[in-house]
Amino acid sequence: MAAVPLCVVVVLMGCGKHEVAQKPAPAPPKPAVKPAPPTPIAEKKDELGEQSWDPQWDLIVEKALPPAMLSNRVARRVRSYCPRFASLSEADRRAFWAYTFQALAGAEAGLKPTTNVRHTEPEVAVEDTVTKRTIRQEGLLQLTYMDAKRYGCDFNWEHDKTLPEKDPARTILQPSNNLLCGVKIMENQILTQRKPLLSSTSYWVTLRPDTQSYLVFAKQMKNVPSACRVPPMEEARKRHPGGVTRTASAAAATVRATAN
Repeated sequence: MAAVPLCVVVVLMGCGKHEVAQKPAPAPPKPAVKPAPPTPIAEKKDELGEQSWDPQWDLIVEKALPPAMLSNRVARRVRSYCPRFASLSEADRRAFWAYTFQALAGAEAGLKPTTNVRHTEPEVAVEDTVTKRTIRQEGLLQLTYMDAKRYGCDFNWEHDKTLPEKDPARTILQPSNNLLCGVKIMENQILTQRKPLLSSTSYWVTLRPDTQSYLVFAKQMKNVPSACRVPPMEEARKRHPGGVTRTASAAAATVRATAN
């Protein structure tokens, strides 16, 4: 009989262990993204009905950007093409980088994901430490297999060497892999090395301002997002402090006189 009250007590207190239901952790907020404008080469290809830049590639770049690439400390390093970077929203900053990679892909590979080039110049015709063959620049951003070792890129030479050179199934030619690797390389230049977008030692020759190749990149940067640009009146104020109002008034007076 003594056991009965004890059981009752146990029942009241709970005979078994009850797990507390845990609410699932909330999903992290999606990054604010927006489409980047088309580069001149993309516009031309669209007009001709040729394979062009896929807007989904913007999203690949924008979602891969580390927070530091969107911080104010980057502003000075991209000033040449986005002088208003520090005042932009996060979405506009991501769009700037997406556009920059589109321009880089236009300058490097003509926006063709399967572009594969082997240069013969002695300074670049060296052995790829992964393939053990003469280096080839491949894909949208003209990367190499040894970038997998240097930057942690998702290129698989053992898989790719059994496929034809321009087979889109090659890991290095897949736009996602190529662009994600490019973001890592750019991160290394901008953040680790603390160098500007345009640098004489950039991984990409098209970003070296003292070369002919840079002119190709510069041409593709003509449609940089408008949010990056300094408005004409603001630019005039910087160049002629205190004189903008008088200049504008004189111009208006000239227009009125011509109209009369």
